[in-house]
Amino acid sequence: MAPDIGFDYDPDAYPPFAVTVDVAVFTIRGDELQVLLIERGGEPFLGALALPGGFVRPDEDLDQAAARELAEETGLRAGSWHLEQLASYGSPERDPRMRVVTVAYWAICAELPGLRGGGDAAAALLMPVKEIESGSVRLAFDHERIVRDAVERTRSKLEYTALAAKFCPPEFTIGQLRRVYEAVWNTRLDPGNFQRNVKESGAFEKRADAAEAPRLQRGRPAALWSVSDSDVLESPLGAPLERPPARRIRARRVKSRAQADASDSGKDSPSPPARDEKE
Repeated sequence: MAPDIGFDYDPDAYPPFAVTVDVAVFTIRGDELQVLLIERGGEPFLGALALPGGFVRPDEDLDQAAARELAEETGLRAGSWHLEQLASYGSPERDPRMRVVTVAYWAICAELPGLRGGGDAAAALLMPVKEIESGSVRLAFDHERIVRDAVERTRSKLEYTALAAKFCPPEFTIGQLRRVYEAVWNTRLDPGNFQRNVKESGAFEKRADAAEAPRLQRGRPAALWSVSDSDVLESPLGAPLERPPARRIRARRVKSRAQADASDSGKDSPSPPARDEKE
């Protein structure tokens, strides 16, 4: 029989507060890192953009609450994303309704089909991360801070893990993988150096049994790659991929990609555009 253990404090002497979960879901569209947002369908911040999330129910844990809120507010179902906890945010003034502490998550999802608003979300949409980082788009509560923290966590993770592959289909080309790193890190990477670093990392392998990717230009089709083992997704890479100094990508329709690179580096004449590698 368990001993009778008494408590020497009165729970009613402490002010109550609520716990919520908020989730920053990232994907890549048009070679840009984008975050999933919802349009709030109720007060506070009616009509404002925010991260999907909500209150944790008494009978569920935090991971369950995060998955439920994603399903209710955006239509995303469990199993379609990489989800992990980010941080907790508890400023007394962060929610005008009451004292609310939120546990934030971040997620990676290669595809976001059939997004729809639901629950207390009027709509679900994707927003380029650069619009939030530049201050062009404002979010409800302290969600801008959460997005910025989640973006930095994602960028950091790609340096020493193989999580970049979660942005790709199960089989991908080196060129596809490189464009993931370029979108997340917001920079340009040398194709040859990147290919060498991927091989040295030990986390990726060429699929000898896979069909080659469609031919996009002259030359032999690009080979397909995959993560060597699902267990290495979050394990340290044998040779980490070092993030270069930040350099803004200028998307100019009137210039080729090589011209834009030459303009950023101050060259007088652009060099020929680099071809995607074939391995």
